[in-house]
Amino acid sequence: MEQQPGGGLVLNVDHTFKILLVGDSGVGKSSLLLRFSTGGFEELVPTIGVDFKAKVVDVGGKKVKLTIWDTAGQERFRTLTSSYYRGAQGIVLVYDVSRAETFDSLADIWLREVDMYGTVEECIKMVVANKSDLAEQREVSREMGLQFAKAHGCLFVETSAKGNVAVDQAFEELVHKILETPSLLASTGSTFGLKSKQPQQSSCC
Repeated sequence: MEQQPGGGLVLNVDHTFKILLVGDSGVGKSSLLLRFSTGGFEELVPTIGVDFKAKVVDVGGKKVKLTIWDTAGQERFRTLTSSYYRGAQGIVLVYDVSRAETFDSLADIWLREVDMYGTVEECIKMVVANKSDLAEQREVSREMGLQFAKAHGCLFVETSAKGNVAVDQAFEELVHKILETPSLLASTGSTFGLKSKQPQQSSCC
């Protein structure tokens, strides 16, 4: 996969997709993004506000530029990040398999926010169970995560940013699904595929 350092403009890409990472503080969103974008891993401090990285990937014969937004999980930053849901074709909901409360937050907080702030009607959602390397401290089984994802119409992948397990796979599967969704391939700036501005009555997924 080809990376463009600094998030600079990339010529001759077939598509540009916006991806948003959400989830509680400390679940490893920033580590996943760092691993995917640079191949490295660090024990990172919690994100303040929003971080951003860009990477070009070749998926299914298409050259795709991903602009990936890493949001802060702390409640005090949540009002700052709501606007970053706008225009996201893919949303990655991350939890820590060793902290059951972060899994519970997916339904209690993050899927509600997707429904409230998301603007792309058919955006692809993926549940990522991170820190699978912490097997002895696991509180959320793979089956629980998979069942939750299926119930809410989301893709599902277990990853370890620290162990570099299935991180690239997660983003590649997400991009594949976006490429398979015609409404998400509309040109940048088009309103095609956006939700109406009527009050939302259905669930987020």
